[in-house]
Amino acid sequence: MKRILALDFGTKRTGIAVTDELQIIASGLTTVNTKELIPFLKDYFEKEQVALVVVGEPKQMNNEASESEAAIQAFIKKFTIAFPEMPMHRVDERFTSKMAFQTMIDSGLSKKQRKNKALVDEISATIILQSYLYSK
Repeated sequence: MKRILALDFGTKRTGIAVTDELQIIASGLTTVNTKELIPFLKDYFEKEQVALVVVGEPKQMNNEASESEAAIQAFIKKFTIAFPEMPMHRVDERFTSKMAFQTMIDSGLSKKQRKNKALVDEISATIILQSYLYSK
């Protein structure tokens, strides 16, 4: 079976998570500089079989799109051009950063480790992917 990949898109960094081949377990993969995201994905798709890409959809409490949605839409256009055959699904990502931070606390990470924003982004991508898997 093919993997599912999730992105916690940010204007500076993008957290990436992926499932195992049975699409049961979501694990953090890495965080990449967003400017390098399309080349990273090209390389990853050549090495691994991916069935679907899940992208976080940031919403405000009133259910309206957050201000970062414009940047995500611009990325989605580039993604669609680069990977026209790759299906994409959006998942509500409200509170994922807070959940990621709490996960870091619960895991016993030090204050210094919790300040690592790249790790927060990777954990957020994992939470987005896990949320998608639960909804299937």
